Amino acid sequence: MVPVGPVGPFDAFRALATRRGRPGGTLIESLAEARTGTGDGPEVWAPAVAVHVGLPAAAALGPAGYYADLAAPHSRRHVRVCTATACFAAQAGRHLAAVEDALGVVAGTASPDGSVSVQAVRCLGYCYAGPAALDRDVPCTGPTLAGQLAGHKPPRAPDIPVADDTGDPVLLGGVLAGEPGWRVWPGTVTAGTPEEVRREVAVSALRGRGGAGFRVAAKWEAAGRAPGTVVVANGDEGDPGSYADRLLMEADPARVLEGLALACFACGARRGVVLVRSEYPAALRRMREAVGQAYADGHLGASVHGTATALDIEVVEGAGSYVAGEETALIAGLEGGRGCARPRPPYPTERGLWDAPTVVSNVETLAAIPWILRRGGEAYARRGTPAETGTKLVCLSERFARPGCYEVELGTSVRRIVTELGGGLKDGAEPAALQVGGPLGGFLAADALDVPLSEAGLSARGAALGHAGLVAFDRQVEPQQVLRHVWEFAAAESCGACSPCRVGSRRGLDLASAGAAPGQQWERLARVLAEASLCAFGRRIPPAVHSLARAYGDRLAGWGP
Repeated sequence: MVPVGPVGPFDAFRALATRRGRPGGTLIESLAEARTGTGDGPEVWAPAVAVHVGLPAAAALGPAGYYADLAAPHSRRHVRVCTATACFAAQAGRHLAAVEDALGVVAGTASPDGSVSVQAVRCLGYCYAGPAALDRDVPCTGPTLAGQLAGHKPPRAPDIPVADDTGDPVLLGGVLAGEPGWRVWPGTVTAGTPEEVRREVAVSALRGRGGAGFRVAAKWEAAGRAPGTVVVANGDEGDPGSYADRLLMEADPARVLEGLALACFACGARRGVVLVRSEYPAALRRMREAVGQAYADGHLGASVHGTATALDIEVVEGAGSYVAGEETALIAGLEGGRGCARPRPPYPTERGLWDAPTVVSNVETLAAIPWILRRGGEAYARRGTPAETGTKLVCLSERFARPGCYEVELGTSVRRIVTELGGGLKDGAEPAALQVGGPLGGFLAADALDVPLSEAGLSARGAALGHAGLVAFDRQVEPQQVLRHVWEFAAAESCGACSPCRVGSRRGLDLASAGAAPGQQWERLARVLAEASLCAFGRRIPPAVHSLARAYGDRLAGWGP
């Protein structure tokens, strides 16, 4: 029986870390430093890190064996190769073998002399130019990827193509027109009130852009302006196929930080945290530079712009995990634990980071708040649809004739985005299926794109909006390859906190690899995953697979609903 405290299950790690001064907050960073340059397993180097920060060895072995960046061998030259959906679709996954041949190292291992290690990762944010890799922190992309890594060709990493389809961008004003950040915050913190911020955001009906679509004002209200409230900017953009958050953090970090500051002001929080995924080293660097500049300009600190408002913001690097983008798993990681989803209730707004009320919003959500306060909640509510207001950043993958990040109003036809903005597929290739919102978002058939880009519109077709990454598959990739890719992602990224997802994802991969139609075996497995998984990761697997089967029709018989 699990011991229960006054507000939920007893967490032994959290209690121990609190007694030791909460060193877990720096544990992941310390582990990452210790991991650099060694091919040894975590059991060799992690215990000493735990002792150094005042925790037992098990406290370090847990996260060191869980997070991909920490568990993988790291030689002096560490190469991360993207095997996520867009890079997989670019060459049907053949690029990984080409890189392994060029470097003489198999993914997940290091060379015998310790000079090179290769790690397969899921999304580096170069979906528009894939396949991609990071050679240490130097990006390499495109059809000549293996040659670039072998030193035969210079590294190639084009900037993200960006365009606005709204005529009045909410999110891309800084990127496209150079609009400066921090235009709203000084006046709000000196002459405004938290109530005014909350009211305008409530009128705007802004919903979270990280996938769940929860109303931002409702989440703020749930936190109740309780003492010690923390606001977290979730920059762990894990949905392969999306790179909108990477764009905002690299090209307009001030806008992201201003949105976070306004959210903290509205929630009565004196502390904000920005989590940036480790696969985005340039974004991490830009966000840290922007925080330093914000302190220098008086936007942050003990007395913001001479007022009684105090606000501190720190930037934290993730360690490689898809599920760690889920808010309870994210909080566990910030505390130094394994990034596993936690049961709810209690919800993070009641008991989050170190038991403090915690509001988690993704980067794109926060970046919309300055526009809302400058132009008014009603102006924002007139954008999009009555049920889902505002605009959305949509990312188109490398297979499109015009890949890139587009700002569109919610409700825009997916077909128009694909054909008019994206220009269809490059070289006149025939589309076979379109993935929306990441591997667990869902798939649409090429002849079923007359659907609005909205959560309601996509869910009616068995898909989900997610981060709104659109990954196109042409006919060079066989349906069974796509199916196996989805199951490989599910099996590799399941956090393992619940057996339905942990075991079910591996069983699904076995069925997909067998090649034969699974029939009733799949139906039984789908029911267990959908009904018994702890978090949305496991629950989303069956509808994603069903949508894939619908998109390919008879070519994936036995996997349909």
